[in-house]
Amino acid sequence: MNVRCLPAGAGVLAATMTLAVAGIATGATDSAPFVAQFNHVQTLGSTMPKSGDINPYGIAVVPASKGSLKAGDILVSNFNDKKNLQGTGTTIMQISPKGRKSVFATLTPSNLHGSCPGGVGLTTALAVLKSGWVIVGSLPTANGMSKTAQAGCLILVNSSGKAVKTISGGPITGPWDMTAVDQGSKATLFVTNVLNGTVAASPKTVLQGTVVRIGLSTGGSSPSMTSETVIGNGFPERTDPGALVVGPTGVALGLNGTLYVANSVVNKITAISSAMTRTHATRGTTVSSGGNLNDPLGLTIAPGGDILEVNGSDGNLIELTPGGTQIAVKMLDTSPVPPGLNGNGTLFGLVPAPGTAGVYFVDDGTNTLNILRR
Repeated sequence: MNVRCLPAGAGVLAATMTLAVAGIATGATDSAPFVAQFNHVQTLGSTMPKSGDINPYGIAVVPASKGSLKAGDILVSNFNDKKNLQGTGTTIMQISPKGRKSVFATLTPSNLHGSCPGGVGLTTALAVLKSGWVIVGSLPTANGMSKTAQAGCLILVNSSGKAVKTISGGPITGPWDMTAVDQGSKATLFVTNVLNGTVAASPKTVLQGTVVRIGLSTGGSSPSMTSETVIGNGFPERTDPGALVVGPTGVALGLNGTLYVANSVVNKITAISSAMTRTHATRGTTVSSGGNLNDPLGLTIAPGGDILEVNGSDGNLIELTPGGTQIAVKMLDTSPVPPGLNGNGTLFGLVPAPGTAGVYFVDDGTNTLNILRR
């Protein structure tokens, strides 16, 4: 969801909620948690297009103006169609920090200009580069049910919202989430995949989830893949009637070169060291488990290097040090759910707002884009 740059709807706009942060005394850090400075949640706007797509998953901030893209705007991908069928959403929304929205792209099987087994169902895997290229994952179904899920693809979209090609086959099997390192004329993608044997074994858990590193050349008229390496494997994954698939979801590259993966089936965050350069796959090491983690889904890196994670089974954001110490909790979503819980299953994509202004996040229970701010 988040992109690191290396050198060379109506009626919801003003809703604001005041929060308190719960600090966790650990002695593991000399500075205050990044999220401690933010005390309000504000709804910026609806993520629904006129076509009725719902269930916002992916989120990315536009780093530079190009074509239809405006620097500082936020892109959001929708996973469900108007009938609320999972794996059938086709739209990427563009929303300004003030809540103005438009449809950036509508992606259908007929306009992809490349193979995407199963069709289109846009996932949390979403990135936008300074060059104007947008990459989004597709894990499609025929009817919203996991038994019809197919391998899907990554879709490369230009700055005008038009698909130009796809990346599919090989290790791309159900791209579920993604982070990108923007290097100017090239980029590196890290993609989690959740359909390696998952449907065939349903509803059992299989240890076949992967993380794939993809090198892209973005300097020409059309991006081209320069490398494709599986750097993570053995992640638990399974089908789920409520979430379609549960497996390695949030993914973010730390300032130390470690790739962090939200390992939701087993309620932990896993680290893959030397992610930019490693040549072989690993199951990684556990950096944090239990505690305030409660089905970790979305993941991003705060400006200072801490890990920000949102839970799928409550409405909380958790801040962790790079070593995995849980140092703060923020409740982002107080939507009414079963007694004793808040925001159950509604938080997915999140990304820091530019200039340390806060944290953008989507809520698929209300189909809105929100910001945790001062």
